[in-house]
Amino acid sequence: MTEHFPVLVIIIPLVLALIAPVAGRLNKIYSWAIALLATLFSFITSMLLLHQVMYNGTISYWMGGWEPPWGIEYVLDYLSAFVLVIVTFLAVAVTIFARHSVTNEIDDNKIPAFYGVYLLFIVGLMGMIVTGDIFNLYVFLEISSLTGYALVAMGKRRKAPLAGFRYLVIGTVGATFILLGIGYLYIATGTLNMADLGARLPGLFNSKLVITAFAFFAIGFSIKIALFPLHTWLPDAYTYAPSAVSALMASTGTKVGAYSFIRIIFTVFGVKVFLNQWVSVPYFFLIIASVAMLVGSILAIAQTNIKKMLAYSSVSQIGYIMLGVFLMNPIGLQGGLLHIFNHALMKCALFLSVGCIAYKTGISNINDLKGLGFKKPYAMAAFTIGALSMIGIPLTVGFVSKWYLALGSLENGMWYLIPVIVISSILMLVYFWRVIDNIYFKAGEPNDVAKIPATPASMIIPTIIVAALCLVFGTLAFIPVSITEKAALLLLG
Repeated sequence: MTEHFPVLVIIIPLVLALIAPVAGRLNKIYSWAIALLATLFSFITSMLLLHQVMYNGTISYWMGGWEPPWGIEYVLDYLSAFVLVIVTFLAVAVTIFARHSVTNEIDDNKIPAFYGVYLLFIVGLMGMIVTGDIFNLYVFLEISSLTGYALVAMGKRRKAPLAGFRYLVIGTVGATFILLGIGYLYIATGTLNMADLGARLPGLFNSKLVITAFAFFAIGFSIKIALFPLHTWLPDAYTYAPSAVSALMASTGTKVGAYSFIRIIFTVFGVKVFLNQWVSVPYFFLIIASVAMLVGSILAIAQTNIKKMLAYSSVSQIGYIMLGVFLMNPIGLQGGLLHIFNHALMKCALFLSVGCIAYKTGISNINDLKGLGFKKPYAMAAFTIGALSMIGIPLTVGFVSKWYLALGSLENGMWYLIPVIVISSILMLVYFWRVIDNIYFKAGEPNDVAKIPATPASMIIPTIIVAALCLVFGTLAFIPVSITEKAALLLLG
């Protein structure tokens, strides 16, 4: 049975996604339990797959026994197995958190359907990670995108449907560019298998079809990952979505989009074309990434809504990931891959903490957080750990990836990128300090603080665990570092 894990990790949650809404009509708790069972199965399976990759090498699974490139291939190597573990672990944490949070933020009659859509969103992300077929990647991208639009719009907040609709319109534009890129590559090569594309493209890099295809991929994935200035869908989507949805999308959605873009760059096109023929492309993206790091942080400072502040912070963090990718050296790429992992943990901890605050209070304004450090000590401690990690304080995960990005910049002789990293971190200190100052150093109105209800343990425990991992992997950094080092070397050939 273990040989079929690469497909079972997709199939089992897909089947349970269809069962959850039906079971939820009998009792809403059944739909949640099925979602938890599906995510737990996927996490355990992904851990076993990562273990198998580390000891036996890359896994290639042929769907229906058809040999690639004729059939669809699922591929798990160091990078894909690592990202799969990240996504499934955070899916488990958010699912546990969602039991009470969703009841508070979504209409009762929508809850059974919510968990079905929720599981389909996770299935789409996992499919994007494991597939080795570029059109199959697009299919899973659309599954995660369509369900993502619906998840955002399901919230009770008045602007949630509009945020979901805006996300749908802009996301559809991004998906269209990606589909056009796939079509152009198929016209040029006659294949859809990523490894086969990588073998056939080197002689075609002067073809206008291939150049146009990469341009379409670059635009499409820049929209999907909210790379500045194509980020306009993200702030409202994260702000008005239910707390569990914000946490899951912020920690996994854009990260899997970044992973997919990395696959297109290194597996399909290959690093050599960017170092020898398309040398202007990495420099262009390094400029965009640097601007994103700074502008995202500046826009975050201007916000008074804490979820919108975290949303603009994500725009900045995508810049960090792209900086590492387009440095195109082993240390820089490793820093970008580390930041996918580290930012997933940090942002999940932050959004879960905010969800604990908002539970039955609806508090979202930063000025309304006064005195909560002592009323909500566990949630606020988790938020503080996430904030310190985002700033990049030593012994947190944020410091590790920023350190590698700085070393990668030096390796390329681009010392001037280091001040960008430092300035962006200082700007993060500014907007996170506003929150911490209100939480711990300003007293709230006694009556208002006294009215805040207790947060259920099912919300607090996953929040604390995810935040604690920001410290665990900051001090035991050799664990993710060893995996991402091998992943970076494989991508660079």
